Amino acid sequence: MKDEITKQSILLFEKKGFSTTSIQDIVNALGVTKGTFYYYFSSKEQLLMDIHDDYITKLLELQKKIIHKNHRSQKEKLIEIIRLLITDIVENGPSARVFFREMRHLDNKHNEIIKQKRENFRINVERIVQEGIEKKEFHNNLRADMVSFGIVGITNWSYNWYKADGEVSPEELVIIYSQMIFSGIDK
Repeated sequence: MKDEITKQSILLFEKKGFSTTSIQDIVNALGVTKGTFYYYFSSKEQLLMDIHDDYITKLLELQKKIIHKNHRSQKEKLIEIIRLLITDIVENGPSARVFFREMRHLDNKHNEIIKQKRENFRINVERIVQEGIEKKEFHNNLRADMVSFGIVGITNWSYNWYKADGEVSPEELVIIYSQMIFSGIDK
């Protein structure tokens, strides 16, 4: 039941927003009582924290698998991370939208936990860029921190507009972003 509450909440938060979705809305959609909700979650905010924590924790675990592929170049690792983020938006669109849009509703303590995990994801990208610079895969005059913000920003913002069933496939978007990042748009 906990998973059903979480899944239904994600759909409602995506559609109506966190602040306008009540616990009553959630339990009505599932045909259960508030007591059932409170058996699994102490509050709506705790539910939102669980959604955020599960989302970023899974992304970090998948990112670590990419990072530990020692036979891959740093460029290949970055492309895989771009693919990971685009694929995640395709497969988990409602969760991605809730993750990016509703974080402001977390209390300060929970907000800091999620911010740190998000920052860990970005720092991992920065380390890949820095290693690529050191291994002479990338230009030596790059700022790894700014490049990592750019990569994460470009890919993460896609949750807001990208439709996998549109005219650009997920893999095409990965290629477009990768080419833009690695080649730029200058002639």
